[in-house]
Amino acid sequence: MPLVRVDVNQGRSSEQLGELSRRIHGAILAEYGIPERDYFHIVTEHPRGQIFAQDAGLGFERTSDVVMIQIFTQGGRSQEAKQSLYAAIAARLGEIGVAGEDVFIGYVENTANDWSFGFGRAQYLTGELAVPRK
Repeated sequence: MPLVRVDVNQGRSSEQLGELSRRIHGAILAEYGIPERDYFHIVTEHPRGQIFAQDAGLGFERTSDVVMIQIFTQGGRSQEAKQSLYAAIAARLGEIGVAGEDVFIGYVENTANDWSFGFGRAQYLTGELAVPRK
């Protein structure tokens, strides 16, 4: 049940923004086998000049079409599973014209204690929700 934040520069239509979100979610569904309705995305557009994304010294240039993705999820997945997810996201976004160098992913892990889905309760801890399989 990842929480996904997507930050982009202004200039895409609402349909394009929705497609970015759906493709990222589709990759997570395929790679992690989560329920389809575990869909928690925040898509934020920024005026040009507010996203700074260089190459970390890898020798390539990003464009202003960069898609910055932060995935917050429970820990426990293997490095191979994470690598597979990153590749799946890049491939699915590539199908709609997002260049590989413009896909930036930050992955943050936490525990079942760190989530409340409403009503001020930690549903994984109360048993209202089953803790996802790793």
